[in-house]
Amino acid sequence: MSIRPIDVARTDGGPQWVEAVETPSGVEVWWDEPRPHEGGRRCVVRRLPDGSRADALPPGWNARNRVIEYGGRSWRPLPGGGLVFTNWADQRLYRVDGPGAEPVPLTPEGPSRYADLRLPRGLREVWAVRETDDVRDLVAVPLDGGPPRVVVAGAHHFLMNPAVSPDGRHVAWIGWNHPDMPWDGTELCVAPLLPDGTAGPYRVVAGGPEESVAQAEWRDGSSLYAVTDPTGWWNVHLVPLDGTPARNLTPVELEFGGPAWKPGNTYLAPAGDRLAVVYGTADHRRLGVLDPQTGEIGDVGGDATYWASTVSVAGGKVAAVRGTPYTPLEVVLADLGGGACEVVSAPKPLPDRDLLPQPEAVTVEGVHAHLYPPRGVRGPAPYVIFVHGGPTSSRPIVLDLEIAYFTSRGLGVAVVNYGGSTGYGRAYRERLRHQWGVVDVQDCARVARGLVAMGRADAGKLAIRGGSAGGWTTVAALVHSDVFAGGVAHYAITDPESWAAETHDFESRYLDGLVGPLPETRQRYTDRSPLLHAHQASGPCLMLHGLEDAIVDVSQAERFVAELDKHGKEWALLTFPGEQHGWRREETIVAVLEAELAFYGLIFDMEFPEVRPLTLKGRA
Repeated sequence: MSIRPIDVARTDGGPQWVEAVETPSGVEVWWDEPRPHEGGRRCVVRRLPDGSRADALPPGWNARNRVIEYGGRSWRPLPGGGLVFTNWADQRLYRVDGPGAEPVPLTPEGPSRYADLRLPRGLREVWAVRETDDVRDLVAVPLDGGPPRVVVAGAHHFLMNPAVSPDGRHVAWIGWNHPDMPWDGTELCVAPLLPDGTAGPYRVVAGGPEESVAQAEWRDGSSLYAVTDPTGWWNVHLVPLDGTPARNLTPVELEFGGPAWKPGNTYLAPAGDRLAVVYGTADHRRLGVLDPQTGEIGDVGGDATYWASTVSVAGGKVAAVRGTPYTPLEVVLADLGGGACEVVSAPKPLPDRDLLPQPEAVTVEGVHAHLYPPRGVRGPAPYVIFVHGGPTSSRPIVLDLEIAYFTSRGLGVAVVNYGGSTGYGRAYRERLRHQWGVVDVQDCARVARGLVAMGRADAGKLAIRGGSAGGWTTVAALVHSDVFAGGVAHYAITDPESWAAETHDFESRYLDGLVGPLPETRQRYTDRSPLLHAHQASGPCLMLHGLEDAIVDVSQAERFVAELDKHGKEWALLTFPGEQHGWRREETIVAVLEAELAFYGLIFDMEFPEVRPLTLKGRA
């Protein structure tokens, strides 16, 4: 018995944002979840205090946006059961007044996109980061109709985290400029709110060129809580407005924040005189309640190995998203006192526990990895190195049926959180600085060789796979090492210089830090380009790409396989209409998994009769 691809598709992804709302009858919980079987849309769900659940969006509406192409916080619940959200099809803001109501547009048609939505107390407005072409500002949109009011403009090239002080006198936000990415250096800014509702001159109260503020929330009218990393770890700080130094409330080598790929993440939420916090490492993240006076943290929520970067507090309870190696990502409502933790999202069908691998966190020569052993295999087994995207990201220990799909068929999986990954402090993250295509490749090869040395992996049956930046590492490892018998690259970057010229604004200067600035360091780009070294590929490559990908254009894959073909190397390229950067549709997820399994069958000489055979170009 094995896990089916349809099982993976129907549990793929998880809740992204949560919000707890106190009502006279108890605490409501709202979240959004993927619907692969509905064309990949994200639907907002409302769970009432009586335990009933209902979709808060009518069929066909999709609560997503394209701000910085990855999207950001896309909805907020309104008092009385309504909802304000961004719609994927036209990127406009809409209001829904309750169950059964049709959405009403709040913003005009046009090129603008909106994200990181906030509802300031006492104002009949939704505040949001607005992106028009490559210009971003902070706007207030009337909930009852009318033109948006620009609150902050021209302060930074990128903005996130708009927050109005409790007394309504100040607005705070986080900003940064090229060539920095938000995990490199950001500024926490505070400005007075003028009588006309716009922001006056701002001052920087935390952050800087080598300090990343990941989130900030008001404690009161004169201070903020900020997740920032002057010590090299994202800790919680108390930041006064009077100019006195900030105070680190959690001076430990643990991460209370993460990379801002999607504006709107919440790692902390004020809870009266305490804070609900998500913290830990990429190997084990916890949900806790922090006492700012003593620094003590009491864990809540049970034995989950992972808590997502979204928490919300209301009525003495915290809503959050947790995962374990044997249960899917699920929305829970936990008692701040450390008592009961109730699952509020709908249950998902799960395979037998015997089909699921038992993960193990290991460190191989200083490289962090999570091992998922193959089912039913004794002795050295075929192993696939999974490379996460980002590269400023990480992969946690949670139930992942995509991994289990392969381990249930006798393939081992090793997830490598290579140098550059988040969750282990800034020093580990900056191991990749100017070393992309070197350190990540070496770390993946080091873990693969370590598995062979441990007697777990067959040296002749090692493969590598990844998506986006993980796809880059996959193809780079194929051409710059001799460890892997083949690779599977999902929506991969294959040539860094052309990608930097083609990609969207948010990542257009990313490679300054990962490889080096152009044109001064062009030789590095040439030396590391998988495209320019395709003739060195150590094995076949399967490329998978969405045709609507605005982050990595499909031409990156097309040019790479053309070079492989020119040099007599084996390859296959599958493309998917309607898919962007990542797989969201049920039928795509199934097709991708089956093609990948067929590929491993070819390169490892294994039989998988349940999937359609894959033909490699260039194979005799």
